[in-house]
Amino acid sequence: MLTAVCFIFAGVRIPDLFNRNGPVFSFEFFPPKNEQGEQALFRTIERLRELNPSFVSVTCGAGGSIRDQTVAWVTRIKRDIGIEAMAHLTCVGSTAEQLAAELDQLHANGIENVLALRGDPPRDQPSFKRPAGGFGFAAELIAFIRARGYPFALGGAGYPEGHLDCRDLDRDIQYLKAKVDAGLEFVITQLFFDNADYFAFVERARRHGIHVPLVPGIMPITNRGQIERMAVMCGAGIPEGLGKRLDAAGDDEAAARAVGVEHALAQCRELLQRGAPGIHFYTLNQSPATRTILAELRR
Repeated sequence: MLTAVCFIFAGVRIPDLFNRNGPVFSFEFFPPKNEQGEQALFRTIERLRELNPSFVSVTCGAGGSIRDQTVAWVTRIKRDIGIEAMAHLTCVGSTAEQLAAELDQLHANGIENVLALRGDPPRDQPSFKRPAGGFGFAAELIAFIRARGYPFALGGAGYPEGHLDCRDLDRDIQYLKAKVDAGLEFVITQLFFDNADYFAFVERARRHGIHVPLVPGIMPITNRGQIERMAVMCGAGIPEGLGKRLDAAGDDEAAARAVGVEHALAQCRELLQRGAPGIHFYTLNQSPATRTILAELRR
């Protein structure tokens, strides 16, 4: 028992995982809004635990109780479930002092990995606004964390098709370089459905002197409405062939799910075969599609 407890608290720095043999598989979850959602989330995590992920991450809300609960959830996942957990931290709605308090709490709870992000604007704001006393760019947040001497391993976001606020791909990669120069150690990409976008992103990054691991983010589509919402929210293009197959599935949920899983599995296989360091799955707090894909990849 003592050995298990020590392992959980000792933790793992995510950048170190990429120096080992084999790809790194990880899952992302979002904060539930109520107790029922929280129970469902942890049932999903327990199911996915059987797949032995290298780590999981939990997104955060913009201020308030949900943001506070994110710290509690990543701590619970790490201590009670025994999976390395990474907390998302955004600039949205927070002063530097509030962010420092959150970082202090994460450090005190034994969390070693943080995904540092600018964050999306709240739904009632048409665009991101720098909070008073806070930061307007992820690079500023990363530099702040490093300047205060926190020992966190820091990850950040990359955008194969460009950020929604910056569709100039060369300029967007310069923003990524600024984050790496500030202290970023690995990158997880926004979701995408065409691998050509990822490979072009990697080529741009390497050309600009970015040599940290660039982990592709994959989300299995389960219905046509979902892919349309994701395209709007994330700026992800929908390959013509995938769109037609989903149209053919129509309202048949099982058929649409099968199309989404097949497409994501094909994406993952090609990505790994061509050198991607791992796969980060956007689970939408559900397990079946991710379980199917990862089981196939590990055969």
